[in-house]
Amino acid sequence: MMGRWLGVRTSPILAACDGLGETAVVETRNRTAARVLVTGGAGFIGSHLVEALANAQERVAVFDNFTTGSRGNLAGASARVDVVEGDVRDLDSLRRVMEGVGVVFHLAAVSAVAPSVKDPLTTNAVNVTGTLNVLTAARDAGVRRVVFASSAAVYGSNPSLPKTETHPPEPLSPYAASKLAGEVYCRVFAKLYGVEAVALRLFNVYGPRQNPASEDSGVVTRFLVCLADGQPPIIDGDGEQSRDLVYVGDVAGAFLRSREAPAAGGEVFNIGSGRSTTINELAKALAGIAAPNRVLRPIHHPARAGDVRHSCADISKARQALGYAPAVELADGLARTLAWWRESRTSH
Repeated sequence: MMGRWLGVRTSPILAACDGLGETAVVETRNRTAARVLVTGGAGFIGSHLVEALANAQERVAVFDNFTTGSRGNLAGASARVDVVEGDVRDLDSLRRVMEGVGVVFHLAAVSAVAPSVKDPLTTNAVNVTGTLNVLTAARDAGVRRVVFASSAAVYGSNPSLPKTETHPPEPLSPYAASKLAGEVYCRVFAKLYGVEAVALRLFNVYGPRQNPASEDSGVVTRFLVCLADGQPPIIDGDGEQSRDLVYVGDVAGAFLRSREAPAAGGEVFNIGSGRSTTINELAKALAGIAAPNRVLRPIHHPARAGDVRHSCADISKARQALGYAPAVELADGLARTLAWWRESRTSH
């Protein structure tokens, strides 16, 4: 597939990405003239990162095939953002878009367990071959650093809590296996070719712009859809499985900090809140915010194949090496997400 340039030319953004502190934004200002490339930049997490970079006066290129990403997610992007429609499976398109790029944030992916279980071959082509293509094009273009969006799913069935980067990975799905393969390629390119490739193991990210219609939609968004329609939330399994829920603005801040951290090439970092919440607790908290005057008892469905039972991040390595510190508490993040969801429903 040939890349196609789609210039975004709208008014400058007035506010930083939600969840980003002033320091995180200031630290990205006054960089060199090299462009920043965000693959998957029209997606849920990617668009928040693009917005933060644009707010910091960066020259940003977005590379996305719009399979799950949306042009609407980039509506607030400034005149410093250009969009290239393309696919990470196309090495030639990546080589072209990589010209003049100093840092790559690689978020393009099949980004959930369920689609990978249905179609492992496509997941491998996008997540493994696509990541290898990104690293190869970056190496050949002389890109200084690649920051790769990995996943806490790589820990799989490992029962140890909290999860530390030294825990042996035990992936349970093709998605998790593909992310682990991407991490391995990052280490290889760091050691063999000198590409400063950094992997961020993202835990359960939630917040505005998460598409409830997508197969990779998070549990927070799925619950909001049910509650907004006056329906009880649907829980897969008994609801006692736990998740480390981290607000998307905090994750965008972690990506920004990862671009400059010294001696980070080949390293892996957990990015989460450092706290664990059961799905039952989450359902109760969201019901209290979204439907305080109703009693909506959850409906339980069978557990999903490949799902992890418990998840909680040890974020001490990211705190020390990246200066990462999640700032948005769960209650505040849920309220922000609910406000966005209500606004998006009324505007359509």
